Amino acid sequence: MHTPDPPLPPGSWLGLLGGGQLGRMFCMAAQTLGYRVCVLDPAADSPAGAVADRHLQAGYDDPAALDELARACRAATTEFENVPAGSLERLARDCVVSPAAAAVAVAQDRIAEKAFVRDAGIPVAPYWPVLAQADLAGAPDGLFPGILKAARLGYDGKGQASVADHVAALAAFRGFGGVPCVLERRLPLATECSVVVARGFDGQALAWPVAENEHRDGILAVSTVPARLEPALAARATEAALALARRLQYAGVLCVEFFVLRDGSLVVNELAPRPHNSGHYTLDACVTSQFEQQVRVLAGLPLGSVRQHTPAVMLNLLGDCWFGPDGQRREPDWRAVLGRPRAKLHLYGKSDPRPGRKMGHVTVVADSLAECLADAAGIASALGIR
Repeated sequence: MHTPDPPLPPGSWLGLLGGGQLGRMFCMAAQTLGYRVCVLDPAADSPAGAVADRHLQAGYDDPAALDELARACRAATTEFENVPAGSLERLARDCVVSPAAAAVAVAQDRIAEKAFVRDAGIPVAPYWPVLAQADLAGAPDGLFPGILKAARLGYDGKGQASVADHVAALAAFRGFGGVPCVLERRLPLATECSVVVARGFDGQALAWPVAENEHRDGILAVSTVPARLEPALAARATEAALALARRLQYAGVLCVEFFVLRDGSLVVNELAPRPHNSGHYTLDACVTSQFEQQVRVLAGLPLGSVRQHTPAVMLNLLGDCWFGPDGQRREPDWRAVLGRPRAKLHLYGKSDPRPGRKMGHVTVVADSLAECLADAAGIASALGIR
């Protein structure tokens, strides 16, 4: 395995698989540290491709493009978990790759992911693998009501269906095309939270403060940091995230999402082997952002401080904000957003707003969490966000 030892000097080329907004923010962080970035993405115009130093327009599994990326770059990373693990394996023959294909492969498959977390001694929701229609007949009654989730390629609530019984589960399974799935018992949630971890090739690992998350229609809507959780519970979440990163022998930025149950217990929902939407607050509220940390790991540099210097509330800006109550497209009231001087607006350079599409985010920082929440509520009202 190639490792960045000695560290890659500024001016080196870093490769990125994926052209979305996470990649865009990685590019900016890398360029701030003096690195050049080559993005591999099939889209002609992508948020990351627009700011990268070079864009290879090709599929993520294109052998010629992967070989070209490996020749051009000293190290490569990814901005989303559905990049084929085989592509990372191919790149790893010739350059540093973070995270490793084996770690990404675990997070790409819900069945493998849940088994991995369970085997690490960390609780997950009761579940049942469904590889074929016959598997549903043997699913325990205690898993209903539940959620049927496609084992692969699901995100932002896609590939999931609430199921009340075996009949509904069978219909959902057929609706998904008979692909492998996981049947998971629906749990009584109090809230959701996440921990973003950075871990270097040398094993040094740090975790940012726990984020308290609210999802709507399966998409993250609001992150509040520090999370309004009991300190002992937040500490348990942090310890579990660091333990999973160690067990994966992970190098890079990893997010671990948790369900907090009404009885105060904690279960892992899923792993994201990349920077995460709930970690966007680190750009404005922490000494080192998750994207700068991703660059530091990839280049073999020491990790930066993860100290949070101000409370923060992050609002996701979906394409819905670009449409009024009458359904007509309009420009959001950015003056109302930036009229609050402690608001930090981040737009992703996407020209086509659509309902449910992530177009940007705004983070409010202040001396107290109460002030953050008040300003965030005002901004949400001005943008028509629930």
